[in-house]
Amino acid sequence: MKKTLIAVAVLGLMAGTVQAQEVVVKIGHVGPLTGNIAHLGKDNENGARLAVEEYNAKGVSIGGKKVKFELIGEDDAADPKTGNIVAQRIVDAGVKGVVGHLNSGTTIPASRIYNSAGIPMISPSSTNVTLTQQGFPYIFRTMANDAQQGSVIGKYAATKLGKKVAIIDDRTAYGQGLADEVEKGVKANGGTVSSREFTNNQATDFSAILTKIKAQNPDVIVYTGMDAQGGPMLKQIKQLGIKTRFVTGDGGCTPEFIKLAGDSISDAAYCTQAGLPLDQIADKGFKDRFKKRFGADVQIYAPYAYDAAAALIEGMKAANSSDPAKYLPALKKVQFKGVTGEVAFDDKGDTKFGAITMYQFKAGNWVALK
Repeated sequence: MKKTLIAVAVLGLMAGTVQAQEVVVKIGHVGPLTGNIAHLGKDNENGARLAVEEYNAKGVSIGGKKVKFELIGEDDAADPKTGNIVAQRIVDAGVKGVVGHLNSGTTIPASRIYNSAGIPMISPSSTNVTLTQQGFPYIFRTMANDAQQGSVIGKYAATKLGKKVAIIDDRTAYGQGLADEVEKGVKANGGTVSSREFTNNQATDFSAILTKIKAQNPDVIVYTGMDAQGGPMLKQIKQLGIKTRFVTGDGGCTPEFIKLAGDSISDAAYCTQAGLPLDQIADKGFKDRFKKRFGADVQIYAPYAYDAAAALIEGMKAANSSDPAKYLPALKKVQFKGVTGEVAFDDKGDTKFGAITMYQFKAGNWVALK
């Protein structure tokens, strides 16, 4: 009886030792989980969550101890003020790295908080060029920026769709920044910008702007904003009888845009995405694993959120430490094959392997053009 009790006690001590050696490392995710682009925020969060779960399943040891990664999520409602509040909250929670935010308008101000706290932040979807031009060593992104995307939109519009281009933005950091780059691209390729108009990211009525644009008879209307406004805007373009081609950026290059535009969408609609088409990314099984795990299709940025979380973990592995100050140098040098392809950062924190894809609406879907 005594031997049995001793054996049980020894086993209990061994189990306690194993548990004590497992270290929990928190990784934060911040994005809009409420509001009119909550579907995109959840897409990002799920991408990061899948990465965390798959690394945990494979098993990772850092500093001689087994690590369990835990994703801590916060909702910034796509609002800069809220973004700053939850950024500080997630820093105070002891995260060792952050995936987020989704939109540039929240990411840029929040980036100062993370950088001041010495916490690496990698955005999978914020494309405004300012983000990585602030000189913040702790700030990165896995997505191509607006200078690249705007150049492609402007060139394609002016050389393929028509010389006279009207541009509308939503006056967010993302929308206005992308519109500025589109304008440069149009002019650099021999086109003219017939007007620059703006709305806001909560608007539902665009009739005044569109009536003004209709009188100018442009060949192309470019909208730089999110799908929540882009889809209804295209509906109103058709209702006003405006005969034009329509182009939107990555914020509108979603299944939700198609749903919101309804019967108004046609093969005269185009969009861009920063990155490769889902069926051309390196990990062909990603979309199926994502669908199986979350019961939903990828919207846009989930693969880039996955790679952002993976980059944080790969940096920790390379440095053999989850201390942000210790793994930051390794994160800057990290290069690995992610689900989107090769993942690595330049000296500003931008992705080294950014790609831009142009899509056209055909047969009910966005179809990548060559």
